[in-house]
Amino acid sequence: MTPASAAAMQIAKDMIAVRIGPDMRMAVVGAPAYFKTHPEPKKPQDLIEHNCINLRLPTHGGVYVWEFEKGSRELRVRVEGQLTFNGTAQLLNAALTGCGLAYVPEGFAQAHVAKGRLKRVLADWCPPYSGYHLFYPSRRQSSAAFALVVDALRHRPTKDGASR
Repeated sequence: MTPASAAAMQIAKDMIAVRIGPDMRMAVVGAPAYFKTHPEPKKPQDLIEHNCINLRLPTHGGVYVWEFEKGSRELRVRVEGQLTFNGTAQLLNAALTGCGLAYVPEGFAQAHVAKGRLKRVLADWCPPYSGYHLFYPSRRQSSAAFALVVDALRHRPTKDGASR
């Protein structure tokens, strides 16, 4: 189950969802130095043999379980490693220093991958998912100011598919 589908299942039926960001993808990344001593994982189950850098989300009920999907197959892998952080920036920094593999939003790692500081693996197991949304109750009359904020935040892709 992707992060977006999990979130959708937890939203009350009387809520309105407004898309405020583009589609996103997660990325499994590691430093070239890490891959000198560890083979690249070919499938999510291979992560069990790796030193993975965990993310603890207090609102998510503990350590985040890495989610993958390929075709109709969905996998959730509970990874282990020596490090656990509560922020994405720390995960990325630990991966950059060769401490292990990190599971981060693709946009956070993209520049590092392009410059060769990180290597992406399992990309075919990380499909896009619906990006950020603003949720608010439909049963309440919204103020004009709130309607302006919602309209300003609303995601509007350009004709070429990019975000504005």
